[in-house]
Amino acid sequence: MFFKPIKKVLGVSVAALALSSIVTAANAAEFTIDPTHSFVEFKTKHLGFSWLSGRFNTLKGTMQYDPSKGEAAQKISIEIDTASIDSNHAERDKHLRSADFLDVEKFPKATFVSTGYKGNADGGVLSGDLTLHGVTKNISFEIRKIGEGEDPWGGYRAGFEGTYTLTRKDFNMGYNLGPAAEKVELDLWIEAIRNK
Repeated sequence: MFFKPIKKVLGVSVAALALSSIVTAANAAEFTIDPTHSFVEFKTKHLGFSWLSGRFNTLKGTMQYDPSKGEAAQKISIEIDTASIDSNHAERDKHLRSADFLDVEKFPKATFVSTGYKGNADGGVLSGDLTLHGVTKNISFEIRKIGEGEDPWGGYRAGFEGTYTLTRKDFNMGYNLGPAAEKVELDLWIEAIRNK
């Protein structure tokens, strides 16, 4: 994605040097999501009186981030273990994993794969395919950069946040919880480490 044709100017040695430079730049933009510092949380109204919240404890993915390469260079792919849902109540989590909701035996993974980005290094609108409960929909939502830079262990990190509100019925999860619970707010905090 970041590779461009190399013109031979002064022979093989110059071409090799140019290729080395391009490969380094490409690798610099490749990140692996840190699963211990990344979170996908959710909340929905409980009877219209309060909120029910929780999170997915297991996720992984990759990110390509290099503002100098333009909007087309910014990409992300996330995979979530749906069985890792945790609402701090064992019986409720068992129900959420059942066929009434996530049906984790049939659909063990939820994924998001970006298809486009409009913005700059500080934030913008991210678009992509969200696959949940066997249904894939192209969605868009705003993201913001939290920060980036060197960490204490010699690595380089970048972090982003975003929020998306989904309608359960759009993903064939129409179990009746009352009108207040038809929508679910998803909050994402993604921290990724640049690959060396």
